[in-house]
Amino acid sequence: MTDTLEPFVVNVEQDVLDDLRSRLKATRFAPDLDNEDEAFGLSTAYLKPIVEYWADGFDWRAVEARLNGYSHHRVDVGGTPVHFIREPGKGPAPIPLLLMHGWPWTFWDWSKVIRPLADPGAYGGDPADAFDVIVPSLPGFAFSTPLTNGKENFVSMADRFHTLMTEVLGHERFGVGAADYGALVGAQLGHKYADSLHGIHLGNEMLLTIFQGDRHWDLTGGAPIDQLPAGQRADMVNFVNTYVSHVAVHMLDGQTITHGLNDSPVGMLAWILKRWKKWSDQNGVFEDSYPMDHILTNATIYWVNQAIGSSIRAYKNVNRHPWQPSHDRTPAVEAPAGFTFHLGDAAPPGAHDREQRVAAFKKAAGHFYADVRQVNVHEKGGHFGPWENPEAWIDDLRTTFRPLR
Repeated sequence: MTDTLEPFVVNVEQDVLDDLRSRLKATRFAPDLDNEDEAFGLSTAYLKPIVEYWADGFDWRAVEARLNGYSHHRVDVGGTPVHFIREPGKGPAPIPLLLMHGWPWTFWDWSKVIRPLADPGAYGGDPADAFDVIVPSLPGFAFSTPLTNGKENFVSMADRFHTLMTEVLGHERFGVGAADYGALVGAQLGHKYADSLHGIHLGNEMLLTIFQGDRHWDLTGGAPIDQLPAGQRADMVNFVNTYVSHVAVHMLDGQTITHGLNDSPVGMLAWILKRWKKWSDQNGVFEDSYPMDHILTNATIYWVNQAIGSSIRAYKNVNRHPWQPSHDRTPAVEAPAGFTFHLGDAAPPGAHDREQRVAAFKKAAGHFYADVRQVNVHEKGGHFGPWENPEAWIDDLRTTFRPLR
């Protein structure tokens, strides 16, 4: 790879796919007593038929054809490979829009929104809302591999994507849409590079100071919860039970678990499938939102790139190489900002409807953003909003950026 923009075609070598199938066929499934309710984690009964389909029914070459229906590129940015999809806008004055995913997402979780955002007129919208859409794989994820350094985190990712958008692609200004870990990258862009941005639109309100301190693995920050009202305490317990296991392991023992996940496709699948299943809209049916082919598309992307370990490192590196402010102005994030939240996600304690969710945002993070343009809350969707409720993201992104063009 060079530091010039190169077309990229998704074409996994057949021996890699053959090796994957051999490993799947040789799986030794774990005994799983008394786990019908998955209190101990993802059940063997749920996992086994998915693995069998992955080995003998899933058509990766058909997936490749769908992926290659988009224009892919790769470029070296400061010694790190960066892969991205680029979909040119069709309208009178499209603006560039960088869409960033999280963990255990891939770029493909944005696939439902790419073309409606790029060509709104073809989807019943106003061509004046068109974007030039750029969807990268975060460094260390998917085809933005292998990494050449072990320090990659949301701060360095923001620097790389600013270089990608301004120097490689030549945009003076651009917009940002992001969720989960990608929202940290987006917030950092809004902090350090506000002058280069039309604005940012995020799917969560994590602060740039996250994962610091002695209890960096504890999403409660070590706050006592025994004194909380019963309802808020139950909400906090649910929030912690939903998110703490992967954060704690990734922060404290990431490489240890990587040795197993990088060698076993079934182990890797179980680790990330549990998150998709647990974090998706808990008010709906998981399989309705996540067809098996989508699950295995993402899993295969992780597997064939040996990306699981480098994606996990993105957590610990936030603590090991902590965020440092680029300026001392307040609020820290000066770029205009919009937000999309979903009530099917595990929400902050006490936030069960639109008004409560907006209030929770203002209390926790409102002070961190200088110019909040909209905060929208949707009944449908969980942690993977752009995949689970793409219409919400399409509408909200257009609404945020319409006056910022």
